[in-house]
Amino acid sequence: QVQLVESGGGLVPTGGSMRLACTASGGSFKFTTVGWFRQAPGKEREFVAGLSWNIVSTDYADSVKGRFTISRDNAKNTLFLQMNNLKPEDTAVYSCAARNMFDIRTEPAQYQFWGQGTQVTVSS
Repeated sequence: QVQLVESGGGLVPTGGSMRLACTASGGSFKFTTVGWFRQAPGKEREFVAGLSWNIVSTDYADSVKGRFTISRDNAKNTLFLQMNNLKPEDTAVYSCAARNMFDIRTEPAQYQFWGQGTQVTVSS
């Protein structure tokens, strides 16, 4: 079992930057493919970014391409999401997730392990 805990959320103005972190414990984090998802009020959870276990492959939602960067430090069991040029529509609860397979998937149901989520609010 992999336990995930997010940190780094909060309030940021439009155009600002924020970095989220997700610290893992238990299991073999370095062999999991990981992702960030977000859920805005009244909307379904959506895929934001994914990163393969070997840090070779990435995938991003079209809405965040060029603004967000996913990375990981396997030595520290930590996943990051650097968010730049934030927009009000980025406001959501952001959650990190991990799956015991090697390919990146965009469907939340394909991820076995989840963090509790952290709120990101972008003020207009």
